[in-house]
Amino acid sequence: MTISTSEPNAPDLIRARAAELGFDVCRIADARAAWPASGRLAEFVENGRHGEMGWIADTQDRRRHPTAMWDGARSAIMLGVNYGPDHDPLEALNDKSRGVISVYAQGDDYHELIKGRLKQLAGWLVARFGGDLKVFVDTAPLMEKPLAERAGLGWQGKHTNLVSREFGSWLFLGSILTELDLAPDDTSGGSCGQCRACLDVCPTKAFPAPYQLDARRCISYLTIELKGPIPPEFRPMLGNRIYGCDDCLSVCPWNKFASASREMRLVAREELKSPALEDLARLDDSAFRALFAKNPVKRIGRDRFIRNVLYAIGNSGDPALATLAQEHLADPSPLVRGAAVWALSRLLEPEVFKGLRKQVRETDREVMAEWAV
Repeated sequence: MTISTSEPNAPDLIRARAAELGFDVCRIADARAAWPASGRLAEFVENGRHGEMGWIADTQDRRRHPTAMWDGARSAIMLGVNYGPDHDPLEALNDKSRGVISVYAQGDDYHELIKGRLKQLAGWLVARFGGDLKVFVDTAPLMEKPLAERAGLGWQGKHTNLVSREFGSWLFLGSILTELDLAPDDTSGGSCGQCRACLDVCPTKAFPAPYQLDARRCISYLTIELKGPIPPEFRPMLGNRIYGCDDCLSVCPWNKFASASREMRLVAREELKSPALEDLARLDDSAFRALFAKNPVKRIGRDRFIRNVLYAIGNSGDPALATLAQEHLADPSPLVRGAAVWALSRLLEPEVFKGLRKQVRETDREVMAEWAV
C-alpha cells in the first residue's frame, strides 16, 4: 500500500526533525527504483571475495533490492552521522608499542547510539504522517551505501565506502524504509576523479580494481571477521592495527571538509585511543569484557582480540615484548598460542626460538605448524 502525505513539504519537515535529533544529513530515495547494486553483489559473492562472511551469501536474495527486504517499502529515508576524527588516524601507526583501533570503535557502539535516535525519528514519522516503517542500522541485509548514494548523501568511492562532499569518508549510515510516498532527492553526482589515494595506501592491496574490494585481503576483515589464524602473508602488513583499519578512509582528500559532529558526537575513550600492547596482552576474559563494555570490539571475543595483539607484538620489533608473547604459550586458546609462537619467531634470535620450541609441549595441529616455520 502506498500512502501519500497531505503535506507537500513533508521531506523538509523530516529533515528538520532529523537535524533536531542530531543527524548531520538526511535525504530521501525511491525504494522501488531499479537496483544495479545487486549485480555487483552477485559478482562479489561469486568470486568468493566475501571470505568467511557466509551471511552475505546466505542473505543475497534479500539484498537484491530494498523491496526484497520489505515489499511495503516505497521510500527510503537515509541518514548520516559524521564521525570524522579531530586528528590523523595514520599517525598512531608510527608507535609500534601501541595498538591501533579503528576510529569508529574507540567509543560506545555506534549502532546503539544511532538506533535510539532513529527510533525517535520513526515514532515521530508515524505520529505525524502515519504508515508503517522499518528501521535499520547496519544490522540487516539492506545495502545502505547504494541507497545512500541514490538519496544523494554521497557516492561510493574507489574504496567502496561512501564519500561525501561535506563529510568525506566519515559517515555512519542509518535508514528508515517507509510506506510513505515521499518526493526523492537528486543524487549528489560526485566523483573520485583521477584520485587513487585510497587504493595506493592499502597495505594488503585489497582492491583488485577501483570500486572493487576483496574482503579476504582487507585488514578490517582479517582482524574482525576472520575467526581463525590470519594468513601468514598478511601478518607483517597488519603493523600495529589490532581492530579494523582506517587507512583508505584517512587519505581521502574529501576529508578536509569533515569535522566531528557536535550534535551526536561519538566520544573516543582515552584508554582506547592508543592503548599499550603490553597492557592489552595481559587481558583475561573478564578484563577484556570490562574494558570493551558497550564497545564493538567486545563482539569478536577475547581470544581473537589477543590474537591481533600478539601479531602486533610480533611486528613491534621490540625483543623486550617477547616475554609477553611467551606467557601466552600456555594459553587455553590454540588461536592465541599460535599467534604467540609467530610473535616469538619474529622477536627472538633463531637459535633461541629453536631452543624454546624443544621445551614446549603442543598437541594442536595448527599451533604445531606455527612452530615448524
